[in-house]
Amino acid sequence: MEKFGENVFNDAVMKERLPKQVYKALRKTIDEGLPLDPSIADVVANAMKEWSIEKGATHFTHWFQPMTGSTAEKHEAFITPQDNGKALAEFSGKELIKGEPDASSFPSGGLRATFEARGYTAWDCTSPAFLRESSGMVTLCIPTAFCSYTGEALDKKTPLLRSMEALSKQALRVLKIFGNTTATRVVSTVGPEQEYFLIDKKFYDKRLDLMLAGRTLFGAMPPKGQELEDHYFGSIKERISAFMKDFNNECWKLGITARTQHNEVSPAQYEIAPIFSTANISTDHNQLLMDILKRVAARHGLACLLHEKPFAGVNGSGKHLNWSMATNDGQNLLEPGTTPHENAQFLTFLCAVVKAVDDYANLLRVSCANAGNDHRLGANEAPPAIISVFLGEQLTDIFEQLANGGAKSSKQGGQMTIGVTTLPPFPKDTTDRNRTSPFAFTGNKFEFRMVGSSFSIAGPNIVLNTIVAETLSQVADRLEKAKDFNKELQKVLREIANNHSKIIFNGNNYSEEWVEEAARRGLPNISSTAAALPELVTGTAEKLFEKHSVFTKTELHSRYEIMVEQYCKTINIEALTMIDMARRQILPAAVKYATTLATSVSAVKAAVEADTSAQEKVLKELSETLVSFEQKLSRLEKVTEKARSMNAEIFELAEFYRDVVFAGVAELRADGDKLETMIDAGTWSLPTYAEMLFMV
Repeated sequence: MEKFGENVFNDAVMKERLPKQVYKALRKTIDEGLPLDPSIADVVANAMKEWSIEKGATHFTHWFQPMTGSTAEKHEAFITPQDNGKALAEFSGKELIKGEPDASSFPSGGLRATFEARGYTAWDCTSPAFLRESSGMVTLCIPTAFCSYTGEALDKKTPLLRSMEALSKQALRVLKIFGNTTATRVVSTVGPEQEYFLIDKKFYDKRLDLMLAGRTLFGAMPPKGQELEDHYFGSIKERISAFMKDFNNECWKLGITARTQHNEVSPAQYEIAPIFSTANISTDHNQLLMDILKRVAARHGLACLLHEKPFAGVNGSGKHLNWSMATNDGQNLLEPGTTPHENAQFLTFLCAVVKAVDDYANLLRVSCANAGNDHRLGANEAPPAIISVFLGEQLTDIFEQLANGGAKSSKQGGQMTIGVTTLPPFPKDTTDRNRTSPFAFTGNKFEFRMVGSSFSIAGPNIVLNTIVAETLSQVADRLEKAKDFNKELQKVLREIANNHSKIIFNGNNYSEEWVEEAARRGLPNISSTAAALPELVTGTAEKLFEKHSVFTKTELHSRYEIMVEQYCKTINIEALTMIDMARRQILPAAVKYATTLATSVSAVKAAVEADTSAQEKVLKELSETLVSFEQKLSRLEKVTEKARSMNAEIFELAEFYRDVVFAGVAELRADGDKLETMIDAGTWSLPTYAEMLFMV
């Protein structure tokens, strides 16, 4: 534990190395969200430099999160040459506060053109700097925001910080009405659970689809999958334990509180979960965590797969986003207490969240939309694409009481007795859990279960923070004007409970009955990314994000352009990869095996008069499948080429990729997977599902 955070310029290091007044000024910015005093930058920069050089650093970088969904960095050496041929290690406050990476080569959605290259990175002092170790090189990484020369946000960090400020502003208004005069800031607290797959690197290196598309585009199901349910929470294999040990050490050195680890449902699938932190730090940590997973896996001869659906036929991977709100005076605003019906402040914040989810369900759907996640949502392994809220028995009962005029009681959990004398009784929770719900209350937080495993959690957090800020704003507007606070509060809560009960569902979200019931309730069911993305640029969305200064209209439309373009490019890469594999690996293997069978039939007939009907039957089926495969391959080539040459509006192009190109991918796969089951193992060159999922 003495190594925890050793590579982080954290509070303990700052307190030790910074002058007292500088430390206090920096803490005031971090804790209260006040403007940074530029005059302290040189002192902080020098302390960072000395600390990092002592630990072996030679370079620094502004570490930022462009709209690619990953991170970016440009390394600069501390070295400054001197006239005498020597060099000094220097790092100024100006270099700490501002960097200038090229902004033209990152996704910008039209905000930047190729000839408009200038962009800026700005130090985010609320997220601590850290040291990255890689192959003996140590680099000081400074978390930053990234914006264009004209001031628009080009990253995921800037709007996240804006949304946190919006939530804090509106939550403090409500708290002030309730008489809280000590809280000066409210933050969204987040704990993302990360699912991932590990396979042997030698198999990964032989699969072009995994390398280029992140998922298997061909692959027949093995005789055994996850149907025995024996992998979930099972004993962790020694090779994986060794990986997890190194992974945890890397995380802990960076102050990432990796806590829970276990086998997930599918063979070769695992999960890691950290302790809660503020939304921006959790976002930074999750980006680092995904990078660490890949780097440590490579050290152990493994490949880490973060795609939402790397293997068809078994569970894919998600990233459950646990979200709550906390004050800087120590309150969790979603903590119900033992008698939640009497906790008016809790009920106000709870109702605000429920209203936000109902009012802006489509934006929550957009926040977890990409081509990979389309394979999971609604597939009975992840929540459906229909947004609903699980409150559990106790809070649903209170919600119904509010709708009928006021909450008078709270159901209690009681004691759990198992019926074995040696097992002690223990407190029973007030409600069960619902693993099928997209947005479930789990004790003192909500769990947003729709987020995909490869996502940056910035997007879902931005939406959650902003929509809850909006509903809190509406509540505060009414309560601040009220002549009778208690009377108006009861009226507000009753209206929310009556008007938004349709979003509450505690049953089986996987059932067909719920799909029909949700339609009767008027809940949207947006089944694909292509259908979801236009919700980002509606008048309602524009008004919401502009009101709370999270996105300008221009910035919002740029995100839409980027996300639609990424969706099209993803399916295009999958189609081209599939065509390459089909032409260069599967077709040759099928032709070779068919030739072998035909030669065998002719040889047997020539040698003896024997029955060759079995060989001929196999050859006939193989030949027919081969013909079908080649025809579907040709069609996929044609529609992919058509898509690439289409002069259409970007949303029309996305629909074409979804309805035509992606459909062609699925059709070709069906024949390709059938060929795998017919061709002998010696001729089939692609690693199989059985090898990849079980030989770890």
